[in-house]
Formats: sequence, C-alpha cells, structure tokens
Amino acid sequence: MNDAAPIIKGLDVEAIRKDFPILSETVYDKPLTFLDTAASAQKPRVVIDAETALYEHYYANIHRGVYKFSQDATEAYEATRETVKAFINAAKSKECLFVRGATEGINLVAQAWGRTFLKEDDEIILSEMEHHSNIVPWQMVAEERGAKIRVIPVLDDGSLDMDAYKGLLSDRTKMVAVVHISNSIGTMNPVKDIIRMAHDVGAVTLIDGCQAAPHLKIDVQDLDADFYAFSAHKAYGPTGIGVIYGKEDLLDRMPPWQGGGDMISTVTFEKTTYNDLPHKFEAGTPNIAGGISMKHALDYITALGQDNIAAHEKALLEYATKALGAFNSLRIIGTTPEKGALISFTMEHAHPHDIGTILDRQGIAVRAGHHCAQPIMDRFGVPGTVRASFGIYNDTSDVDRLVAGLKKVTDIFG
Repeated sequence: MNDAAPIIKGLDVEAIRKDFPILSETVYDKPLTFLDTAASAQKPRVVIDAETALYEHYYANIHRGVYKFSQDATEAYEATRETVKAFINAAKSKECLFVRGATEGINLVAQAWGRTFLKEDDEIILSEMEHHSNIVPWQMVAEERGAKIRVIPVLDDGSLDMDAYKGLLSDRTKMVAVVHISNSIGTMNPVKDIIRMAHDVGAVTLIDGCQAAPHLKIDVQDLDADFYAFSAHKAYGPTGIGVIYGKEDLLDRMPPWQGGGDMISTVTFEKTTYNDLPHKFEAGTPNIAGGISMKHALDYITALGQDNIAAHEKALLEYATKALGAFNSLRIIGTTPEKGALISFTMEHAHPHDIGTILDRQGIAVRAGHHCAQPIMDRFGVPGTVRASFGIYNDTSDVDRLVAGLKKVTDIFG
C-alpha cells in the first residue's frame, strides 16, 4: 500500500510520536505499532510529567488545607474543571463532575437520577451497540424500579435503525442512553437527532462519549445533552479519572450517590445537609494526580485542534478500510460511512485471539474479543472481532505494518 499512501494533512505525526515515550519501545525486537487506542490511549510526556511534579513537589490533599501545598494542589485540580468546561463547552464548570471514569459516571446517573425519577413501567431506551457499562447499570435500576428496557436495533451496515427508534419513543420513555461512537464497530451515531427526538417526548438523555471526546469537537450545549460521559484514559490522560457532565437543573434535583467527606455542608447524627455542585457528587479524597494531569491531556488535544484530529483520523480510516478490503478472507463489521477511527473485523479460519497473538509477535497491538459489547457481537453472529483503533500518533505506516501482519495470518491459516 505504500505507493498509494495519501498525504494526510493536519497533524505532524512524526513530531507527535516523539511526545509519547512508550512509542520508542520495542516488542519482540519489533518496533511498537500501537493500534488499541480505543481501549486506552498512550500518554504524552506532559501528562506523565504533571503527575510526577505533583508527587515530587507539592502533593497534599485538596479542598481542606490552609497550607501552601494543599492550596496549590487544590488550585491545579480545580483548574482542570475549567479546562473540561471549555473542552465540552459546558455552560458552567460546576456541571462537570469528576468520577473514576465513564463507567462510574453512568452508574452515578443510573442510581442518583434513576432511583429518584423512574417509576414502574417507565421505559429506558438503549441501543444494540452499547458497551456493557451503558447496559448493566440501567438493568440494575430498571429491575429495582420496575422499569423496562427497550432496544434500538442495528442495521446490517452497523448504523442505528432510526425508524425503529422513532417507533420506540412514547410518553413512557424517561431515559434514552446511547453511545456517541461505538467502541466495538465504530459507528458514529446521530446523537443530536437522537437527543432532539427524546426531548420531544419529554425524556432525559445520556450520551456515552468515551470514543468521541478524544477524536471530535464536543459541544454539549449544541447537542443539548442532559448527561455526557467520557474517560480521561481514552483521551491520552491518566486512568482512574473521568467526567460526567450534567445540566445544572437535573443535578440539583438528584440526591448524592455516595456519602462521605467533601460532599457535605453540615453533619449531625440527626441530619446531613449536602454541599453545592459539583462537590455534592464527589465524596472522599479523589484521584488528585489524575485530576491534575487530565488537564494536560485535554490541553494537548486542544492544541493539536480537534478538527485537525478528526480530518487526520478520517483519512487514515479510509486508507485502512481500503487496505483491509484487499483480503478476500476478511470481513469488516460495521460499514456505515459515518464511523470513528477504528475497524472491527473477522477473518475466515482464524479466531480473533489467534490473529491478535500473531500480530503481537510482529509488535502490533490490537484488541481481540467482544470489546465489552456482547449484544452487538450476537447481532452480527460472531463471538468477537479483531479491532484496530487509531489515534493521533498513528499514520499510514502503521496500517501498512498491520497489513503485513495479516498476510502472515493468511499464510498460517489460509
């Protein structure tokens, strides 16, 4: 494919790769080709250095101390909240709650909102392509409250059946929770339309933005999302920290999900009054280092430009789709034109785990399995897929190495 490789403008990938120390590592004496950003992205030096600087120079617990280190750490931690506000264009920083990741954010909404507002026979609409983290929390609260889950089916090309979605909506619909970009097959859903249609019947919406936030410009006000979740570790930031955005009026009407320090105003054995937003939902000592370094990850993305990132990854996806299409034995799962930067595929006679293992010996890191999205695997009649997912540090040379690795798979399995 080298002769046909397009010139992808917008990102200087060679310079970007120098910012990521791990990309200079070798695997089995082969240069690392990292194609698993959808699971967890690698970290630039500025993120690593931010965590190190905290622990070496000014670590202290936040929000509580009057001494300098505590005040400095608090200021750095809360500066991230302002960065998040700008990153997703929230109206107010207090609408941006810090959680351990998108999974905890979705669980927070399912428990705090769901337990408060769902009643028997109310309906929750999910899609067939949801990650388990946007299925199981709703199953738990639905069982407790006597609510019902309805599912938007997926068409053969991996897109949502929007006519079926329209038919599912009714005055019984109270929550519509869908993924922005599928982690398993890459489909980019028309979430603005989904939200508008949900609001037309009086429903609340939650968008799982894990695969969108690092790759697209997100504007929660333009989308009119009620809740929007994403994790820092998929956005070139640390693990153990993420964001659940919620509209202020909804968050004000929801009770806290967890109790403890910092989420309270006053406590007696007779009664507790709760703190203001966002602290009402942030009990206990948080991931301070993660919170501080997340700012540097989001600043890094912003400096590159989300439009530049999206254009680069779209061109790379087109190149990879064409390259993999040359294999007669390979089937791409999810072929809708509106996709995020990943390809999910199977190959005849070769199990995804075997493919992943052979590629690993070539220094190529991909994901193999059901990607925590078993219902969509069942929809397409496969136990799992191989998933190659791209990030800001990937270019056509990575795709060429993937193609070479898959040729070894065909040599072995035919």
